[in-house]
Amino acid sequence: MIVDSGTRILLGLCAAVLVAAALQAGQTIFAPIVFALFVIGLVWPLQRAVQARIPAGLAMLGTILVACAVVAVMILSIAWAFGRVAQWVIANAGQFQALYAAKVAWLESRGVEGAGLLAEQFDSRWLVRVAQGVLAQLQGVISFVVVTAVFVILGLLEVGQVASQLERMGRPAARRVLAGLVASASKLRVYMMVRTVASVLTGVLVWAFARYMGLDLAAEWGVIAFVLNYIPFIGPLVATVFPTMVGLLQFGSWQAVVTIFAVLQVIQFLIGSYLEPRLTGNYLAVSPFMVLVAVFLGAFLWGIPGAFIGVPVLIATLTLCEQFEGGRWVANLLSGRAAGDQR
Repeated sequence: MIVDSGTRILLGLCAAVLVAAALQAGQTIFAPIVFALFVIGLVWPLQRAVQARIPAGLAMLGTILVACAVVAVMILSIAWAFGRVAQWVIANAGQFQALYAAKVAWLESRGVEGAGLLAEQFDSRWLVRVAQGVLAQLQGVISFVVVTAVFVILGLLEVGQVASQLERMGRPAARRVLAGLVASASKLRVYMMVRTVASVLTGVLVWAFARYMGLDLAAEWGVIAFVLNYIPFIGPLVATVFPTMVGLLQFGSWQAVVTIFAVLQVIQFLIGSYLEPRLTGNYLAVSPFMVLVAVFLGAFLWGIPGAFIGVPVLIATLTLCEQFEGGRWVANLLSGRAAGDQR
């Protein structure tokens, strides 16, 4: 049977929708596995370098302990910062209600119709529910990390065997897959290194500015900016909006609020749009549109872990496509490089 191109495209879209539905339905299994593969790609070179000097078992144990320590510090920092912010929101929910009512009254005094209806729609208990939801999400992240750690341990035990089996196959496709995996791991390490440098710098600058402004929870905003900077677009936006809302309640001045929002946006823009591209060059060139799609798609499928892992999955996918003639056009199309930079 001859199938025209339109039918193939339609079948491809249907298959993509079914795969996305399966990934979302199997979130509890697929998300930890993908995240574990990402972690293995980051830490495997460390384990391989260490086991050249000490027994393989001790090298793997040391690698796992280092990885778990880094993840534990990240999780504890997230829990501490968001927990403190949630407690602050709950403690000041009444002030939020009063501030909102005052602004609505100000609008009514200037003849803005419908301001009273807006006042009825806002309830400080909504903020409390949001804060409680954030705390519940943190508990889910902790359980997710535990499951992921199990997959990482099992994966590190077998990663060398898988590489050897792909080499022994001797088939061109197997060699290309292996080369794609090695290149993907290298790119992901560069991606995380650049993201970490940018996140640390962002966190320090946000903390320093919050301290200068006298904003409550300055250290917490610095930690939140550091952590959320790992999630492109969404993370920096959240890290900007929340301190601005707190500044509105604390200072009650539009000038202060505009200053806080503008300066935080400048910090995020300079680091995200100026520093990071110059650190990576064309090595990690990906279309900004596809980065945004990857973040939103990952968040839709798997929540917070999906938003974090979306861009690394995109980078690995495009790197694997580069290894095959039939998929190279996809990598070139979505790379964001100029025509003369295509490889």
